Amino acid sequence: MSFKIAIIGAGSVGFTKKLFTDILCVPEFKGIEFALTDVSEHNLQMIKAILDRIVEANKLPTKVTATTDRRKALEGARYVISCVRVGGLEAYGDDIRIPLKYGIDQCVGDTICAGGILYGQRNIPVILDFCKDIREVAETDAKFLNYANPMAMNTWAAIEYGKVDTVGLCHGVQHGAEQIAEVLGAKSPRELDYVCSGINHQTWFIELRLNGREIGKDELVAAFEAHPVYSRQEKLRIDVLKRFGVYSTESNGHLSEYLPWYRKRPDEITRWIDMSDWIHGETGGYLRYSTETRNWFETEYPQFLEAASKPIDPSKRSNEHASHILEALETNRVYRGHFNVKNDGVITNLPQDAIVESPGFVDRFGINMAAGITLPEACAATCMSSINVQRMSVHAAISGDIDLLKLAVLHDPLVGAVSTPEEVWQMVDEMVVAQAAWLPQYAHAVPAAKERLSKSRVKTREWAGAARRSVRSIEELRAEKAALKQAG
Repeated sequence: MSFKIAIIGAGSVGFTKKLFTDILCVPEFKGIEFALTDVSEHNLQMIKAILDRIVEANKLPTKVTATTDRRKALEGARYVISCVRVGGLEAYGDDIRIPLKYGIDQCVGDTICAGGILYGQRNIPVILDFCKDIREVAETDAKFLNYANPMAMNTWAAIEYGKVDTVGLCHGVQHGAEQIAEVLGAKSPRELDYVCSGINHQTWFIELRLNGREIGKDELVAAFEAHPVYSRQEKLRIDVLKRFGVYSTESNGHLSEYLPWYRKRPDEITRWIDMSDWIHGETGGYLRYSTETRNWFETEYPQFLEAASKPIDPSKRSNEHASHILEALETNRVYRGHFNVKNDGVITNLPQDAIVESPGFVDRFGINMAAGITLPEACAATCMSSINVQRMSVHAAISGDIDLLKLAVLHDPLVGAVSTPEEVWQMVDEMVVAQAAWLPQYAHAVPAAKERLSKSRVKTREWAGAARRSVRSIEELRAEKAALKQAG
C-alpha cells in the first residue's frame, strides 16, 4: 500500500517512535510515507534520525520526511495524527503553579480543572488551524486522529468547528483493563471481555467477563484489596468502586481531580494518594515526570539512537489504537476499541453534543460505534459535571469570551469546591496574562486583566501543594534506574 501519514507534534519523540513502529508492524504498510512536523526544528531532527535508523536497520522502503512547514507535511495526507502540547512545559508549569496560589492542587491538570481548561484554550485555536489545513491540502475526507489533551475539548472543537472527520484516542481503557485482568488472576488481558463507556478519563467498566464468567462488584473489590500493590496505589479508585459499583479507567491521581471529595483539603489529599509514582496523586506529578523525561532524553539521546537499530518486533506492537484503526480501515481486518466521538445516541443518558468514549468497531466502512448504552446514574452524573465545563470551555476558546472562560472554570468541580468566585476571577486573569503568547483569542482582554490584577485585593499564597516532589537530576535518575536494574 502507498499512502501518507502526517504527524503533528512529532517532536514528542518517544510517543512518535511508538506510533511509527506500531504502524510498521502491519505488513501492508511497509511502503507508506510519514511526514513529521513540529514547531521545534531541534526535536524534529532528533526524531527523524531515530526513525531513519529504524527504517535502515529493518531494510524498509518507508519514506520519512520532516519539516516545520505544517501545510507541506499535510499535503496529500490520508491520515493526520496530532500529539501537540501548545505552550510546552513552560505554559504547563503555569497550569499547575498559578492555581496552587488559590488552593487548587492538581496531579495532572490536562483534562478539566483550572489547568486543563487553560490547556484547552491554548490548543483549540491551533486545532482549528490544523483542520483548515486538512480541509485544504490533505486527501479528500482525510481522517484526523487526535491524541492530544484535553481530549474531549480538542475533539469537540475539531468536529463541531473544524468540520474534519475526527476521532479522539487514549489508552486509559486498555490500561484499566490490564489492571483488572491482573487482579483477577488472568494469564492474559485477552481473557477479559468488557464494555467500558463514559467520557475520556471518566470511563467506566460497566460490564466485565473473565473467560465468559460475569464479574460482579464484590469480587472485583476483594481482588483489588487483596493485591499487594494496587491496594496501596489505587486507594481512591477502590473507594469509588465500592461506592459507584463500577471501576474507573483513570489513574488514582487523575481521577482525584474530577471527584472533588478526595482533593479539596490538603489532609484529605494525603489520605487518598500514594507517592510511589507520580500517577497516583502527587501534586504536579505529570509536570515533574514530563520535565524529567525531556531532560533524560536530551542527555541520553545517543542511547535512544542506538536502540533504534534493533529489528521491529511485531509481537511487541503496543495497544495504542492508531495502528489498529489504520489497519482495519485499509485492510478490512476488523478492530474493536474504545474511541472518542460525538455522542449522537451512543450513550443514552449523556448530552447528544458531548464527546463520549465508548466501544466501536472499525472496518473499511469506518468507525462504527455501539449505540444505546446507558451508564449507571452516578457515573452519568459525574460525567455531566465535566461535560458542562467542557462545553463552556470550547465555546470560550472559540469566541475569546473571558467572562465565559471564568464561568467555565468556576463550574469545574474541584475549583468550585476549593475557591470563591472572586478567587476564580483573579486566577483566570492571572493565567490569561501569563499565557498571553499562546492565547491569541484573548489578546483584546489582556490589558483589562492586567489592570484588574494591579488593583486586586484577593489574597494568594505561595504553596507547593500537599504532596510535591522536586524534579530529579540526571544523576539521581541514573542512580534510580541502576538500583531498579540491580533489584530486578
